[in-house]
Amino acid sequence: MKGIAHIRIDDRLIHGQVATRWVSYYSANRIMVIDDQVASNDVEKNILRMAAPAGVNTSIISTQTAIENISASKYAGQQVLVLVKHPGVIKKLVDAGLDIKEFNIGNMSNRPETTQVKRSISVTHAEKLDILDLINRGIKITARMVPDDGEELITSFTSNFWTAS
Repeated sequence: MKGIAHIRIDDRLIHGQVATRWVSYYSANRIMVIDDQVASNDVEKNILRMAAPAGVNTSIISTQTAIENISASKYAGQQVLVLVKHPGVIKKLVDAGLDIKEFNIGNMSNRPETTQVKRSISVTHAEKLDILDLINRGIKITARMVPDDGEELITSFTSNFWTAS
């Protein structure tokens, strides 16, 4: 996956922490938001572009477009920070053959029918199953709000939660 510096789940997508901490940590020159709904909403796309730091390009694209672009090595020579809202998107990327070795979960807000795993991470049952599927495929999944946080596996939080089906 040439050009992909880091993949992060953060349901806020582009916001202050991403713009100031994650972009600089990975020396990202592009932020790629992969989200089918946002990619088809010009207002949301414009708001996200305004939140990106000056000099950092943005790609706000559908899952299918991301699969095609990454597979074609369109981002080779760049440092791309990939943002998605939920693990189902990453599962689709992996199912399409993209070689994702690891990603970080930063923020998944508390919503109806979620279980809080960590202060900033709450998952539905379907999201839990997606995460477990990705772990079973050998993908390393960490949980960090900011780059300075220690790298901890998502399963180290509420460990009994991850063993129950």
